[in-house]
Amino acid sequence: MSRILTTAAMLTFSNIFMTFAWYGHLRNMSSKPWIAAALASWGIALFEYLIQVPANRIGNQVMTLGQLKILQEVITLTVFVPFSILYMRQRLSLDYLWAGLCLLGAAFFLFRSKLAGL
Repeated sequence: MSRILTTAAMLTFSNIFMTFAWYGHLRNMSSKPWIAAALASWGIALFEYLIQVPANRIGNQVMTLGQLKILQEVITLTVFVPFSILYMRQRLSLDYLWAGLCLLGAAFFLFRSKLAGL
């Protein structure tokens, strides 16, 4: 598997953990004190960091810092939309589509030199 695909897969997996760390407590722990939610989130975030740090090190070998950041943002929205709809039971709006198109445009411009070489 290429380093870019390995990085993308690892960042996707780490982002799932981070999304739950950041937002999962809003559904599961809303009646608990905020400190309990923060400690639970830290525990989840540890797993995110154990995947994200090596992913960024692998990705940095073949991508620029800007490319890594835009890739992460695209992955974030790709993970967040299903999380928001399926887990948090939020309604889908056109704003998700517009945000996604903006991120795809950003990804295109940062990766177009790599795409031209394919």
